[in-house]
Amino acid sequence: QVQLVESGGGLVQAGGSLRLSCAASGRTFSSYTMVWFRQAPGKEREFVAGVAWSGDSTYYAESVKGRFTISRDNAKNTVYLQMNNLKPEDTAVYYCAATVYSRPSYSPRDYKDWGQGTQVTVSS
Repeated sequence: QVQLVESGGGLVQAGGSLRLSCAASGRTFSSYTMVWFRQAPGKEREFVAGVAWSGDSTYYAESVKGRFTISRDNAKNTVYLQMNNLKPEDTAVYYCAATVYSRPSYSPRDYKDWGQGTQVTVSS
């Protein structure tokens, strides 16, 4: 089990940037593939991005490719999501999660440990 705490959300105008952080507890953080999901009001939670334990492999939803960058710092037990050129449709609560598998699942049902989430609101 891993405990996760997200931070860095806020209100930003369209075209702006935010960097989200997810701090994880546990000495085995470096063995997890880490992911970000988001959930907008009235919608299902959707996959946004994932990064393998080494940081060498990254995965993105088509809707964020070229705008978002996921990275991790295993020494700090932290995963980041740099979000640029934000759009109003990016408005959602953003969550991080962890998996022991080398490739992330795109289904939220495959994850059992979630943080509390951080709100991102993009105004037009």
